[in-house]
Amino acid sequence: MSATLAIFRREFGSYFATPLAAVFIVIFLLLSGTFTFFLGDFFETGQADLQVFFRFHPWLYLLLVPAVAMGLWAEERKSGTLALLLTQPVTLWQAVLGKFFAAWIFIGLALVLTFPIWITVNWLGEPDNGVILASYLGSWLMAGAFLSVGSCLSASTRSLVVAFILTVVVCLLFLLAGFPLALDPLRAIVPQAVVDAVSGMSFLTHFQAITRGVLDLRDVLYFLFA
Repeated sequence: MSATLAIFRREFGSYFATPLAAVFIVIFLLLSGTFTFFLGDFFETGQADLQVFFRFHPWLYLLLVPAVAMGLWAEERKSGTLALLLTQPVTLWQAVLGKFFAAWIFIGLALVLTFPIWITVNWLGEPDNGVILASYLGSWLMAGAFLSVGSCLSASTRSLVVAFILTVVVCLLFLLAGFPLALDPLRAIVPQAVVDAVSGMSFLTHFQAITRGVLDLRDVLYFLFA
C-alpha cells in the first residue's frame, strides 16, 4: 500500500502543479451551472430536486473525464518516464491503482465543489436529500467507470489525442446502449434477453436507477467492476 500511496500523492499533486486542476474544475462548475439553470430550466420545473442537475452529468463526463484520463499512461509512454517508473520498487498493479485513484479523487473534488447547487435547492424547498446524496454517489461511481475506460485506452497509445478520441467513442457507445434509439431496432431482430443484456451494459441505465434514489447493489457493483 505504501507504493500505491506514493504514486497516488505524486499523481494527485501533479494536477495542481499545473493549471490543469483549475481549468478542469472551473469548466466543470461553469458547465454544471449552465446546464442546470439555463438549459435545464431549473427554476421553471417547480420541483425541489436536482434531477435536472444530474441529468447532464453523463454528457459532461463524456468530454471532461477523457481529458483527465488521456494523460494517465500515454504521457508516461510519450515522455519515456514509464520505463523509469516501472524500474522503481512498485508493481504494475500498484501503479495502476495509484494513478486511477488520484484521478478519481480529483474528479470527486470537482463534484464536491458543486455543493452550492445542493444548498440552493434546500433553500428553495424541501428536497429528498437522501436521493440527492445517492445521486452524488452514483455520479462519482459513473465518473470512475468513464475513467477506467480512459485509463485502459491511454495505456494502449502514446498519443494523447488518440487516447482522448478513443475514450470518447467507447464511452459514448456505453451511454447509447441504454437509449431507446439504440434498443428499439434491436428488439426487431434479437430476443428480448439480448436487448436487456445490451441495456444492462449502459452507464446511463445504472446511473438513472441510482438517481431515482434506489441504491441497488447491482448498480454499485457494475460501476465498481466496470
